[in-house]
Amino acid sequence: MKYALLVSAALLVGAGLAPAQAQQGIDLVKQAVAAQGGADALRSLKALDIKAHGQHWEPGQSYAPGGEARFLGDSDIAVTWDLADDAARSAWDRSMKYPAVETMKYTEVVRPDVGMVVTDKGTQPMSGIRVAASLRELERASPLLLLHALDAPASVAALPDQKLGEASHPAVQITERGTPFTVLFDRATHLPVAVRTRDDDHVYGDSNYDMVMDDWRAVGGVKLAHALSFQLNGMQVAKLAYASVAANPAVPADALAVTDQYKVASASTPTDVPYQWVLRRLFLGRFTDSDKVIVPANGSLALNQLAPNVQQVTGGAGNNLIVAMSDGLVVFDAPCCETQSRWVIDAAKARYPGKPIKYLVLTHHHMDHTGGSRAFIAEGATVVVPDTAKAYFERHLAQAHTIVADAQQKQPKPLQVVGVSDTMSIKDGSVEIRLQKIANPHVDGMLIGHVVQPNIVWVTDIWSPGRDAAKTPGVVALNDAVKKLGITGATFAGGHGSNAPQDKLDAILAASN
Repeated sequence: MKYALLVSAALLVGAGLAPAQAQQGIDLVKQAVAAQGGADALRSLKALDIKAHGQHWEPGQSYAPGGEARFLGDSDIAVTWDLADDAARSAWDRSMKYPAVETMKYTEVVRPDVGMVVTDKGTQPMSGIRVAASLRELERASPLLLLHALDAPASVAALPDQKLGEASHPAVQITERGTPFTVLFDRATHLPVAVRTRDDDHVYGDSNYDMVMDDWRAVGGVKLAHALSFQLNGMQVAKLAYASVAANPAVPADALAVTDQYKVASASTPTDVPYQWVLRRLFLGRFTDSDKVIVPANGSLALNQLAPNVQQVTGGAGNNLIVAMSDGLVVFDAPCCETQSRWVIDAAKARYPGKPIKYLVLTHHHMDHTGGSRAFIAEGATVVVPDTAKAYFERHLAQAHTIVADAQQKQPKPLQVVGVSDTMSIKDGSVEIRLQKIANPHVDGMLIGHVVQPNIVWVTDIWSPGRDAAKTPGVVALNDAVKKLGITGATFAGGHGSNAPQDKLDAILAASN
């Protein structure tokens, strides 16, 4: 009997929801549409003009591992949104606090399958992944999402109550343009509480990404949420406050136009869009607008030989270092994602055939240098980290990655994490690598690596050799550390930038004294 019940349940799932369940889902949608002002009022809403203030945070750039998300800055945004045509123009005026204090101004225009970005340096096409992410987020925030579901009941599936924080809410799944959105409702008002997607995150794995709605006000006969909080697994990464909203403004014919030279064909849009990487690198102001994700559209990663047994991987937004020892390889840092790590693994094996990757050294916990870590774990590598980040990595490197299954998910290897509290040496008969945890202003727990022969120092973020020439607190901290260690005449290779002789570091300090 138990087996028969299981089979019956499986058949029900395979055939779709039972009629009563489907009806329950449509009823929730009907109630929400009525609470928003009714179907007729929503149908009459063709366009919006929005002025908003935004703020952004990045948990993967926190000072302490797993600590408070880093505040990135404030933004003023002016949006012209053609709801009927799925097109929007967003003018951004951003006051950034991190990773640098700077002002950024740009305008995005996005339409189905095409987009362009206008800056003071000119106009460029959006990458396919940026177009896809922008369109998905417009769908998430659209006041017409539920109306579209009402008009296409086959797109609606009832769900069990869903948790948001400590509260449970009735919910449905709505598939809109191929994206499954989970919509949670308020039991009393029937208005949506949150619109959720399940996203892959390179560090956090399978994740809930929620747009939480509040401060509902009437605009043109329709209730619209004027406060939006965007949360990754409950961690706020952005919030928007609408200062003004105008319904059905006159939209100039050319305001939402994308000219032919900036169009991206829909066929070029990747099927597996790294949504979290795209959105949060945009929030950070450090997005490589390329469908190759890790390198510019016309770029590629490359091995830059610093010594016969030392290769620096350059060409992307973040670099790696490969050190060949007698019986295996040591790799420093794992920028971005599995895409870059897979390239590094293949290149290392080709350059040093027969040598396994024994260690992955992560200088610190920031997501742009660690998102590709699990690819090395799948190779059997032991992960070496600052001791302050050991528990953080043990937790996050073990997270499930089923939404986009990575190598470790498909064929898991044991997770081995070693914490460095002060110093650690990795050596054999041919090479010695000295790891040193150093005091620094960037993060709680930072390692530098000294490949003793041929005298190469790996450093990430606190100085980018070949790029940075200013005396900063990070440069001072690095200089203090290498002087204390007695390192002289070294070549410094960076997790960003390229490489430079130690006298360049000395010159920066001398010129600023």
